[in-house]
Amino acid sequence: MLSPSSALALLQLKKSFSIKKFYSEYFEFYHLPSYPKTEYWKEGSDCCSWDGVSCDLVSGHVIELDLSCSWLSGTIHSNSTLFRFPHLQRLNLAFNNFSGSSVSTGFGRFSSLTHLNLSNSLFLGLISPEISHLSNLVSLDLSWNDEAEFSLLGFDSLVQNLTKLQKLHLRGISISSVFPNSLLNRSSLISLDLSFCGLYGRFPDNDIHLPKLELLDLMDNYNLGGNFPRFSENNSLIDLYLPLTNFSGALPASIGNLKSLQTLDLSGCQFSGSIPTSISNLKSLQILDLSICEFLGSIPDFLENLTQINSLNLDVNHFSGKIPNVFDNLRNLISLDLSGNNFNGQIPPSLGNLTNLYKLDFSDNQLEGAIPSHVNGFSSLSSVRLGYNLLNGTIPSWLYTLPSLVELDLSHNKFTGHIGEFQFDSLETIDLRMNELHGSIPTSIFELVNLSSLKLFSNNLSGVLETSKFEKLINLTYLDLSNNVLSLTMSVHSNSMLPNIAFVDLSNNNISGIWTWNMGKYTLYHLNLSNNSVSGFEMQPWKSMQILDLHSNLLQGPLPTPLNSTYFFSVSHNKLSGEISPLICKASSMEILDLSYNNLSGMLPHCLGNFSKGLSVLNLRRNQFHGIIPQTFLNGNSIRTLDFNSNQLEGLVPRSLIICKELEVLDLGNNKINGTFPHWLGALPKLQVLVLRSNRFHGHIGFSKIKSPFMSLRIIDLAHNDFEGDLPEMYLRSLKATMNIDEGNMTREYMGDAYYQDSTVVTIKGLETKFVKILNTFTTIDFSSNNFQGEIPECIGNLNSLRGLNLSHNYLIGHIPLSFKNLKMLESLDLSSNKLSGRIPQELTSLTFLEVLNLSQNHLIGFIPQGSQFQTFGNDSYYGNPGLCGFPLSNRCTTDEIPYPSQEIEAKFESGFDWKITLMGYGCGLVTGLSLGCLIFVSGKPEWLVWIIDKNIHKIVRNKRSTRRRGARRS
Repeated sequence: MLSPSSALALLQLKKSFSIKKFYSEYFEFYHLPSYPKTEYWKEGSDCCSWDGVSCDLVSGHVIELDLSCSWLSGTIHSNSTLFRFPHLQRLNLAFNNFSGSSVSTGFGRFSSLTHLNLSNSLFLGLISPEISHLSNLVSLDLSWNDEAEFSLLGFDSLVQNLTKLQKLHLRGISISSVFPNSLLNRSSLISLDLSFCGLYGRFPDNDIHLPKLELLDLMDNYNLGGNFPRFSENNSLIDLYLPLTNFSGALPASIGNLKSLQTLDLSGCQFSGSIPTSISNLKSLQILDLSICEFLGSIPDFLENLTQINSLNLDVNHFSGKIPNVFDNLRNLISLDLSGNNFNGQIPPSLGNLTNLYKLDFSDNQLEGAIPSHVNGFSSLSSVRLGYNLLNGTIPSWLYTLPSLVELDLSHNKFTGHIGEFQFDSLETIDLRMNELHGSIPTSIFELVNLSSLKLFSNNLSGVLETSKFEKLINLTYLDLSNNVLSLTMSVHSNSMLPNIAFVDLSNNNISGIWTWNMGKYTLYHLNLSNNSVSGFEMQPWKSMQILDLHSNLLQGPLPTPLNSTYFFSVSHNKLSGEISPLICKASSMEILDLSYNNLSGMLPHCLGNFSKGLSVLNLRRNQFHGIIPQTFLNGNSIRTLDFNSNQLEGLVPRSLIICKELEVLDLGNNKINGTFPHWLGALPKLQVLVLRSNRFHGHIGFSKIKSPFMSLRIIDLAHNDFEGDLPEMYLRSLKATMNIDEGNMTREYMGDAYYQDSTVVTIKGLETKFVKILNTFTTIDFSSNNFQGEIPECIGNLNSLRGLNLSHNYLIGHIPLSFKNLKMLESLDLSSNKLSGRIPQELTSLTFLEVLNLSQNHLIGFIPQGSQFQTFGNDSYYGNPGLCGFPLSNRCTTDEIPYPSQEIEAKFESGFDWKITLMGYGCGLVTGLSLGCLIFVSGKPEWLVWIIDKNIHKIVRNKRSTRRRGARRS
C-alpha cells in the first residue's frame, strides 16, 4: 500500500498540470493510445492501481510512472512533487507539453532509474549535467526536444558515466560535438540515435565492435563526415541511417558483412563509385535508399537477389545504361524510384509483374520507346512519374484503369494520340504537359472530383471547352491548358465553379470575346490569358489576384486598374486607350507593370515612380504619352527596368533617377527628350542598358566627375541625336563590362527574371532587330547619326568583348584605328558616312566573327584586305570610296597598291561555318539570309546570333527612320 505522503505527492503532481489534447494526428498515425491518465486518479483509492503508476509489491514504493500520451500541459518546476519518488526505476513522460520546462537537476535524484523517456515533450534549455549521475540507466530517450541542448562537456560526461546504456536516443537535441570514440566500444549498446544533433568532424575510421547494435541513426548531421563505417563480421545491425551527412567515398566490400540489415539509408551523402557486388549478400534488406549521392555506373543484375526489398530508391545519381530486367524476383517492391539519372533504353517488361507497387518514378532520364502495354494488376499503384524522358507512342490503356492512382506524370515526352477516358475518380494530379497529344480533353477528366492539379499545356489539344464542364472539380487548385488550340464557351452559371482555384493559365489558345468566367473569387491569385483574342471583361471580381497577364489580346477601352494585391500586371500588345488613372498608384504591391504597345495617351501620373517600393519593371513602350517623365522616385526603390521608348515624352531626364541604385535598363529612345548628356547616370552601379536614341539631346558629351562612370554598361545607344564634339574617350575607357568577358566561365542567361525578360532594339545595317530577350554576353555601342567629329579613339580597341559598333553618319576623320584588331568578338562594324581616310587595316582580317561590315561613304583608299571574313563582304560594304580597289569592287588595284598577304588569308573557321550562306540574303533583306543560314547555326558562328536568333526570340522590322533629316543629309 502506497504511503499517504506519496499519494498526496501524486495528487499534487496531477494538479500542477492542465489537460489539453494535442499530438492527436501523430497518435492516430502511429496507433498510440492517448488519453488523460491522471483524470482517473481519485483521492482515497489505492494509488498503486492508478493508471500509469506501478509500485514495488514488497516495499510499496512507487517504482514506475508512465504518463506518456496523457495530454499533460504545464511546467515541471525544480520543486515539483515529481522528484519526491527516489525509488523510481522507470519514468516515461513522453508526448506531453512541458513547454518552459528544462531537464533540471531534479531528474538526477533518481539514483535507481533504469529507463528515462522525456521525448517529444517540448523541454528546452540546458540539460542538467546531473543526468549523467544516473549510472543505472539502461535506456535514455530525450529525442525531439528541439530547443534542449547539452552544455559544452555535458554530452561527453554522459557518455563516460552511463556505461550500462543499451538505448540512447537524443534525436534533435543540440550536442554540437565530435562523435565520441568511446561509444563505439560500448558493447551493451543496442540502439543509438544521434540524428539532428549537430555532430561534426570525422567519424572514427576504426572498426566498430558493437555486437548487439541493431540501430545506428546519424541522420542530418551535415558536418559529420568520414568513410562508410567499418563493422566487424560479428554484428547484429538491422537499421543504418546516414542520410544528409557528409560521409563520402566508395562503399566497401565489407558492407556485405551486414547480413541482418533491413534498412540502409545513405541518401543525401557524398558516396560515389559503383554499387559493390557484396551488397547482394544483404538477403534481409527491405529498404535501400542511395538517392542524391554521386554513384555511377549501371544497376547491377545482382540486385535481383534482394528478394525481400520493398523500397528501392536510387534517384538523383549518375547511374547510366539500361534498367536491368530484374523485377521478376523483386515481387515485394512497393516503392521504386530511379529518377534523375542517365538511364536509357526501354522500360523493362518485368516491371509489369510488380503487383504490390505503390510508387513508380523513372522521371528525368533518357528512356525511350513505348510504355509496356501489358501489366499484371497494379491495383495498389498510387503514383506514376515518367516525365522528362524520350518516351513515345500512345499512352497504354492500363494507365486509365488503375483504381488507386492518385498522381500521373508523363510530362516532357513524345507521346502521341488521344488522351483516353479514366475509369476511376481517385486521381488528384494529372501532368501530361509538353507532349504531342491531340484531340479533345476527355469528358472523364471533368468527373474526377478529387482532382487538384491539371497540367495539359504545350500539346495540340483542340475543341471547344464549356465552362459548365468544370462544375464537379470543386477541389481543383491548379489548371494549365496553355499552348494548345482550345476555345472556350462561358456559361452564365459558371461563376460559382472552381471555388478553390488558385492558378489558371489558358494562354496561347483560341479564346475570344468578352471574359465572363469569374471563378475563384477569393482564391485565384494567378491568371494568364495572354496570346488569345479576349476583347474585354464583364467584371474583375477577384480579391486575391497577384499575377494578371493579359498581354497580346484584343482588349479595348480604358486601362483596367489592378488590385492592391497584384504584383505582376501586363496588358501589353492590346488596343487599350485613354489615360492612366492615378488610382493605379494604389497598387502598392506592384513589382512588374507592363503597359507597352497600346494606344494609351495623356500625361503620366506623378505618382508612377514612387507608388510601390517593390516596383522592379515599368514598361510604357510604344504608346502616345506626352509631358514629362515622373520626377520622384522612392529612396531604397527596387526599380530595375524603365522603358519609355516610342512615346512623345519631353523635358529633361529626371535627376532623381540617381537614387535608383538597382536600375539595369533605362530606355528613353524615340521621344522628344532634350538637354545635354545625363552624365550623372554614370554613378548607377548596375546600369547595363542605356538607350537615348532619336531624341533631342545636344551638345558635347564631355567629361564626368565620377572616377569610373558606367562600369556595368554594355549596351549604349545614343543614335539620332545632336551630340557633337569628339567621341567621349573618358566614357569609352570606363566600359569595363565590354572588356575581357570570360564567356567560358560564365552562365549564359537573359536579363530579367523567371516571368519577365528585358528587351531591346538594335540597328544592324539599316534594319531594326528586336531582341525580346537580352543575353548577358551581348554588348554594343551605337553613336550613329549625330554630329561627332575628330578621330576615332584608339581606346575603343580595349573593348575586346564588343559585339557591335556603329559610328556611322557622323563627321569622323582620320584613319581606322589599328587597335580595332583587338575586337576579336566584333560581329557588326558600321563606320559608314563619315570622312575617314587612309587604308583599311589588313589586321582587320583577324576579326573572324565579323559578319556585317559597312565602310561606305568615306574617303578610304588602297587595297581591300583579303581573307577570312573579308571574302564574304559585297560591294555595298565599300561603295562611295572611289580610292578603294580590289575584290569585290570592279576597280582593280595597281601593283604598288597591293599589300603583302595576311597570314589570315584563306583561313577557315574552326567550326567550318561559312557566313556566305547567310549573306546571300542581304540583297533582299536580313530575314532571307538568316533563313538560309539557320540550318547550320547549331555548329557555326557568330555565337551571339546562334544564341539569340532562335524560335520566337527576335523579329526584324525595317527602320522607318532611315530617311530622317540627318541621315539623308549625310548620305
